[in-house]
Amino acid sequence: MSSLSGKQGPRYRHAADSTEPFETIGVEKLTPIIGAEISGVDIGRLVDDETRSNRQMDEIHRALAENLVIFFRDQHITPQQHLAFGRKFGELHVHPAAPNEGDPALMRIHADKDSPRANGEGWHSDVSCDLEPPMGSILYIRQCPPRGGDTLFANMYAAYEALSDRMKAYLDGLTALHDGEQTYRGLYANYGVADKQSYPRAEHPVIRTHPVTGKKALYVNRGFTRFILGIPRDESDAVLAYLYQHAENPLFQCRFRWTENAIAFWDNRCAQHRAMWDYWPHTRSGTRVTVKGERPV
Repeated sequence: MSSLSGKQGPRYRHAADSTEPFETIGVEKLTPIIGAEISGVDIGRLVDDETRSNRQMDEIHRALAENLVIFFRDQHITPQQHLAFGRKFGELHVHPAAPNEGDPALMRIHADKDSPRANGEGWHSDVSCDLEPPMGSILYIRQCPPRGGDTLFANMYAAYEALSDRMKAYLDGLTALHDGEQTYRGLYANYGVADKQSYPRAEHPVIRTHPVTGKKALYVNRGFTRFILGIPRDESDAVLAYLYQHAENPLFQCRFRWTENAIAFWDNRCAQHRAMWDYWPHTRSGTRVTVKGERPV
């Protein structure tokens, strides 16, 4: 087992940046390291009333940058409002494999007693196999189980910072192959979705720099990363196994307990997530809108 603590204290010591108070929204952190619940926001009104939304949108952008994932409860929005909220952050991304709810950019998220699987059961960053992976994902859960079905999120800035200086130096400049073939082929057969001839694959830096914050983040994940380029395969397997275990340390995580009509909005460039399927035979259902990103550097 790896450990981030020792007789000299924890190897990773999180020091949050001091920030100005928020004026138009409430921000309650889940942990000092990642995650915050946002209050004082009606997303339906926010997207429908352009005259009053600019200041609040600026603070939502800031809250996302500071907390990596933000949560909104008791939101009652239509599919059109869900899509419109996503468009406030950029052009929308269309998933290369998943079923949708009428609009290609509105991904269906559903698991019930008859499902062979649930979305997002392993740690991953959404569609990191794309040449330009998504910037962020906005998940709206309308129906959730009475217990269980939480989603875990992990801070990849913190995962990078907690690496030793020697490991940081080793990883600097390395790239890895992210491939959707193994992940997506046959994955949505239960929805009647036919496989495509091919799925995205791309090479990305193992350590990427966030285009907004300028911080470095670990950018490999179990869901899509296949191997590190330019080193022997057995070495790649060993390094990736270590990085996966390291990135999934609970120290870097928060855990969100869903309620009906809640929204989670996470930054795929610096956070990974994992959905728990511990609620069978109950149902968890909603939709996801994803915002396009840029090529990682």
